[in-house]
Amino acid sequence: MRILHSSDWHLGQHFIGKSRADEHKALFGWLKQQIEIHQVDALIVAGDIFDTATPASYARELYHQLIVDLQPTGCQLVMLGGNHDSVAVLQESKELLACLHTQVVPGWLGAAESHLMVLKNKQGQPGAILAALPFLRARDLLQSQSGQQASDKQQQLQQAIADCYQQCFTKAQAFKAELGLELPLLATGHLTTVGASSSESVREIYIGSLEAFPASAFPEFNYIALGHIHQPQLVAGKPHIRYSGSPIPLSFDEAKQQKSMVLLDFTAAEGVIELLPIPCFQPLLSLKCSLPELNSLLQQPLAELKAEQKLWLELVLTGSDGYLSDLQSQVQQQLDGLPVELLKLRRARVAAVASLTAEQQESLHEMTPDLVLERRLAAEELTDSEKAEFQLMLQQVMAQLEQADQQPEPQVLS
Repeated sequence: MRILHSSDWHLGQHFIGKSRADEHKALFGWLKQQIEIHQVDALIVAGDIFDTATPASYARELYHQLIVDLQPTGCQLVMLGGNHDSVAVLQESKELLACLHTQVVPGWLGAAESHLMVLKNKQGQPGAILAALPFLRARDLLQSQSGQQASDKQQQLQQAIADCYQQCFTKAQAFKAELGLELPLLATGHLTTVGASSSESVREIYIGSLEAFPASAFPEFNYIALGHIHQPQLVAGKPHIRYSGSPIPLSFDEAKQQKSMVLLDFTAAEGVIELLPIPCFQPLLSLKCSLPELNSLLQQPLAELKAEQKLWLELVLTGSDGYLSDLQSQVQQQLDGLPVELLKLRRARVAAVASLTAEQQESLHEMTPDLVLERRLAAEELTDSEKAEFQLMLQQVMAQLEQADQQPEPQVLS
């Protein structure tokens, strides 16, 4: 029995005004090839199929077209709802897709046994038992109580989620005994676990109620396929509890990650895990540098581009360059003629001084303009000469203001 674990497709995402449709089309072409090459029996997508609760029509078309395209492979599909997904949107085509070897689980179904399903190989024989758990919403598991402390609600939700997994595990064990077969027990989930590394594009899903779910609260499934965190990783160092990560980078801080899907090969209850690296379909680059360094730092990334590819760039400028009045045009001049699209331009900030007055609890009216500027410049990466330029500009401005104050007020004729 071969199973492919993926998650966080975020179909329909707009990345700083850019559509990801072409990347997702290329990804799905690659995915079909991998399913054919590795003879995958089942594909599990652990939540966040869509980027929003109201996905664009082209995103829904991509979703449905993939399911149609995978029919000749004989691969069974299991699609789980995530925190970005609308239960209603996934529910609307659930019955139709069931006729295409696709099980959709939009949300909590009310009972543990409703989430159990048998995954079959291409010969139609049972190969694994899956507890297909989607993103579990607090409103599905808890009753609201007036006056309840946030910490109490957090503990209550954590316990409720743990109970769901334990109930599913107990039911799965009973189901396995009923079938009389040595089948691996698998589970899915869409949540944050303790110690997982997130990225800019990961939305907090249990704000004020659950920070992270402890790995120790998971029952002893043979494998737990997780979604929500976009960086591929183990949980608590356990190879059988994994985030597959998103298949494409969803923010600039994910640009350097090697994206992958997890291939599981089960012989009885023993599983062999292999990561399938995903090609980069749209190069992203985040650079932190001064303006004069830009061209030299772009040389290597541009040399690695394929024909007709363009680099999507985030530029974080250091030093005094970030204060130039014509900054955008100067950067664009350096990029003219290059296969680069500047999507994000910002100035580097240094956390050395969190506040101008934090140390002495001073208010601005107690400080001189020179002192305010001195504190502000200390928070930036500037040379002594650059700081001197700012101090000179301040002196010129102060002199102009002083001169204006000394001019006699105009007389009003009565």
